[in-house]
Amino acid sequence: MKKLVVPMSNGLQAFIQTNQPIIEQQLNTLIQQISAPEKLKEAMTYSLQAGGKRIRPLYTLAVLEELGAKNDDAFEVASTVEMIHTYSLIHDDLPAMDDDDLRRGKPTNHIVFGEALAILAGDALVTLAFGILARVSKLTADQKVQLIDRLSYAAGAEGMVGGQVLDMLGEGQSLTLDQLEEIHINKTGALLSFSIIAGGIIGNASPEIMNALQKYAFHIGLAFQIQDDILDIEGTSEQLGKTAGKDVLSEKNTYPSILTMDGAKEQLQIQYESAINALEKVNMHEGLLVEFANYITKRSN
Repeated sequence: MKKLVVPMSNGLQAFIQTNQPIIEQQLNTLIQQISAPEKLKEAMTYSLQAGGKRIRPLYTLAVLEELGAKNDDAFEVASTVEMIHTYSLIHDDLPAMDDDDLRRGKPTNHIVFGEALAILAGDALVTLAFGILARVSKLTADQKVQLIDRLSYAAGAEGMVGGQVLDMLGEGQSLTLDQLEEIHINKTGALLSFSIIAGGIIGNASPEIMNALQKYAFHIGLAFQIQDDILDIEGTSEQLGKTAGKDVLSEKNTYPSILTMDGAKEQLQIQYESAINALEKVNMHEGLLVEFANYITKRSN
């Protein structure tokens, strides 16, 4: 088996330190330039700027870096992924869903702004994201259509939203490993996969590389969720920035609950190796995408 290495190399750290501040500024600019009620913009900005590792938008930029491609619209496209992700977190935290009062170490959106405005802030973020993709200027019409089509799939009924529904329907039941994977391929993996594929679309990747990126994204999406499940047990609320141990208390189906902790860690290793193997076939196994895979599988929050 390949050995999991140090979570963040100097190369990945430098990449994040260079690009994360630009993503933060881009997100703020995109919100501030819209004509909308200030209280709504405040609620949208509150959750967008609540912290987070920005893994999804960074993945889009990392793929471009690996392809040696440049595009002035890349940061705007990457920012739309974070908007969709943030909207999903706002809605997930609501009393009707996961009923959380802590997110990234801060009170959740509905605790600060009330449930109605939190719902509307999420709605505004998801709709704004698609508008931004339609208006970017440095992409071809075909690239825009591909991005909008794939994002609507990843974020909607056949992706993230559908996965959330499957997760809700599975509560109180004993799921099989295949059923659990179906939930997380959609709920967590679909949007992460879009982030990676978006970089390929912007960078005009060849069909062979796009196929490798899709396989890598599939496996790294599952690895991301498995590590989340592990951290819910082994991490602390302070580390995670959200309530630790909630999956166990709610008797939620997770990889450790189905496979045991040792089995979950073994499955994490399998998904990691499968992701790296996909990159090896197109000679992309020594760059940022591998470093991100190492980081995701060894992170502590």
